[in-house]
Amino acid sequence: MTELDASAAYALERMASANAPSIAELTPQAARLQFDAGYAASQLRHEDVAQTAEDDWDGLRVRIWRGHGAEPNGRGLLYLHGGGWVIGGIGSHEEICRRLANRARAVVVSPDYRLAPETPFPGAIEDCVAALSHLARNAAALDIDPARIAVGGDSAGGNLAAVLALLARDGKAPDIAAQLLIYPNTDQTQDSESFRCFGEGYGLTAREMGWFRDHYLPREADRTDWRAAPLKAPSLQGVAPAAVILAGHDVLYAEGAAYAARLTDEGRAVVRCWPGQIHGFLSMSALIPEAAEAAHWLCDAWLDIAP
Repeated sequence: MTELDASAAYALERMASANAPSIAELTPQAARLQFDAGYAASQLRHEDVAQTAEDDWDGLRVRIWRGHGAEPNGRGLLYLHGGGWVIGGIGSHEEICRRLANRARAVVVSPDYRLAPETPFPGAIEDCVAALSHLARNAAALDIDPARIAVGGDSAGGNLAAVLALLARDGKAPDIAAQLLIYPNTDQTQDSESFRCFGEGYGLTAREMGWFRDHYLPREADRTDWRAAPLKAPSLQGVAPAAVILAGHDVLYAEGAAYAARLTDEGRAVVRCWPGQIHGFLSMSALIPEAAEAAHWLCDAWLDIAP
């Protein structure tokens, strides 16, 4: 097994020294408060962008960032935040969105999709389809080329982005040009080798993943639905080309790698793993310098797979 990067080990030490309870011991409301109070400490100061705005899209709050150098009628990205479908929001992932907007010279939009358990599966998917549909319909007003819209996200957001790509292929969501998946959740069985190897002591734990799944997917029958577990989709042929980031010391590594392998075999994908990194490292730029490296690689890969 590859050793942890020094930066990842340092981040884990910082987490342990905080002595915060596992979110698996908290109510969703308390978990959100704890997460919202702590995420900024692990992030650098937000990059300046050319323009930022908030809007209401048929009752769905969105935030919009126009990167420096974004060209007229250029690229757009619908970015779906992580947080296990239960915690997190636009604010917790604004740093990533700003970085992507600048590096790709794009317009990035992030929706405040509904969270579980108040809104379980498939509520988040419905909100993300609605956001993508609104973005495609109103691309001209945002100075975006509707043929150059990508979807992306990390962890649970990567799960939602992968599902959107499949729905777009099937004509149940607007067409997209690319999908950007950052350590995505793609399976709900939670019995992979990664769960055994990295289920404790590497940040996100197997117990916490069970807590997230129980809130988002309270009905066991839904856990085999490909809209919850895109790895179970019968075919990935015809989906938009993908750029995939993996972390080697991640409880979700095995399922992310399996999905990336299928994307490569059945379509087109570029994949890069940071073997010494942990889940969520792109959201820890103040502690993990590799966060910026990974974000820049993702943008460069996006430009490569969808010029």
